[in-house]
Amino acid sequence: MGLIYSDFQTLPELFSHVFRHYRGQKNAFPVSRKVNGVYEPISYDSLSDDVSSLAAFLKHKGIEAGDRVAILSENRPGWYLADMAILTIGAIDVPLYPSLPSNQIEYILKDSGSKAIVVSNMLQLGKILSIWQNLTDLEFLVVLNRLDETVEGATELSEAKKAGREILENSPDYVSYTMIKPDDTATIIYTSGTTGLPKGVMLTHRNICENVKSCSSILRIDETDRSLSFLPLSHAYERTGGYYLLFACGARIYLAESIETVSLNIAEAKPTIIFTVPRLFDRIRTNILKQIKTQSPTKQKIFDWARATGIEYQKQLQEGKPSMILALKHGIADKLVYTKIQERFGGNLRYFVSGGAALPRKIGEFFQAFGITILEGYGLTETSPVTNVNRPEKVKFGTVGPVLDNVTLKIASDGEVLFRGPNIMKGYWNDESATGEVIHDGWFHTGDIGELDEDGYLKITDRKKHIIVTSGGKNIAPLPIEELIAENSYVDQVMVIGEKRPFLVALIVPVFSELVSFADEQQITSKTRESLLENKEILKIYESLLRTISRQLATHEKVRKFILIQEPFSIENGYLTPTLKLKRKTISKAFEKDINELYKSMNSLYNSD
Repeated sequence: MGLIYSDFQTLPELFSHVFRHYRGQKNAFPVSRKVNGVYEPISYDSLSDDVSSLAAFLKHKGIEAGDRVAILSENRPGWYLADMAILTIGAIDVPLYPSLPSNQIEYILKDSGSKAIVVSNMLQLGKILSIWQNLTDLEFLVVLNRLDETVEGATELSEAKKAGREILENSPDYVSYTMIKPDDTATIIYTSGTTGLPKGVMLTHRNICENVKSCSSILRIDETDRSLSFLPLSHAYERTGGYYLLFACGARIYLAESIETVSLNIAEAKPTIIFTVPRLFDRIRTNILKQIKTQSPTKQKIFDWARATGIEYQKQLQEGKPSMILALKHGIADKLVYTKIQERFGGNLRYFVSGGAALPRKIGEFFQAFGITILEGYGLTETSPVTNVNRPEKVKFGTVGPVLDNVTLKIASDGEVLFRGPNIMKGYWNDESATGEVIHDGWFHTGDIGELDEDGYLKITDRKKHIIVTSGGKNIAPLPIEELIAENSYVDQVMVIGEKRPFLVALIVPVFSELVSFADEQQITSKTRESLLENKEILKIYESLLRTISRQLATHEKVRKFILIQEPFSIENGYLTPTLKLKRKTISKAFEKDINELYKSMNSLYNSD
């Protein structure tokens, strides 16, 4: 069926039509969340009533069209409710990652001039209370959880809804979305940015609505679909794909309890489609391979045979039709192995959609061999966000697929990827010069380097600003080299550096569970992280890995040396953005001393490339 209503021009118009379509239907629901260990749905009618009530409360408190209202919350029903209520009265919402520290929240609230904020719990409330004295525009806040004590200027959600209901009883037409225009700003999403201060991306109702419509024609979602949501709703990718698109098609959204419980929640929710990032596939693949290692030699052989059969079957399928013998083998492998792996994902999965970062080809092929399709896509917050996605009928790993129907793509003379279309942002909030740097002559300049193949499938080769220029003047894209290194089971995270240096080195975060297993096999007694990283046998693993990879690289691309890092790069320690991208400058600065010492010790051995 696809879109419930296809002619919507603004998000409140979409919400209104979907709610009207499902009015009184007891078995249909948009969202389900865990209550006392069991998934409990929230009906369309209940959500619709709550949206009207909260919208009335916000309006009564003085929020007008064009005012900014922030949301600081984990994924939960209250996030959807707050978003819909803010947009319904023509206000602009400003989503904040719940992982952000107070100083970054303060910057965004000040920059956006937010008049109000919806926070989830006491932890997030505490962050706001610690900075409120610096926020001249912030007038009040709404707390989704119950308050332990009265806080001046704060209202519990339950009280806000109650107040809103009373207003609507006296004035049923108090809230109306009809004055909202398609080119009005709907949201300001601050890009986490791997460098510098975050910029507020202004997306209009038209930007998002057009993106939802074009995605719906490719992903073909309907009422029978169900998804598991765990990527932050404050990110444009989850918001457009994992929320607005699903809601517009009548699909059901199940909220994961946390990132840690995703595997368990997948088995319970039995999703048909999941929007995710490559890091999850990496973890799942590692767990599957680890589990296989504990099985009997016979079972390991069956697994390896089934995987090889799946790879060959998919290859022949792309080229035409698999042979009868291969189809027979595939059927046996399906019963013995594929169905068991598919059961891990609830047994109903049609496909994963992957975005946010590059999906290594080997990971895509690994899952495809077991009958699990990953559709890799691409986009930026500034493009609402989807511009490209692989098609279910033709997946090409290593590419992000062709453009959406209403998006035009052009490769500039220096290889930069440019886009034009109704999904391109209005601009950066309060920053005309930054807007002018990325949008000229109607084209949005992504800062990514890419190329198109004969089928119009886009391949992103690197970020323009990540290109390493060695002291010998060689230009090197670090991403493909990092992907090669990261394929090794002993590598968790990797960052290649070499700017203005004579050669490349890698910062590697090992998979410590693998190192402990290796230490057991080698009868290495001391297993602290520090002692493992200094052990000669363990260092040999990484030396050997880099030697092997060197054979696939040009001389100037070879990674000559490495530094093993004890603590993983994370959002908490400031080395990853909230969308799990490496903060390259921050990491380089943090390990500057070690890096300098390594180059110093090596300079006598290597000449400049």
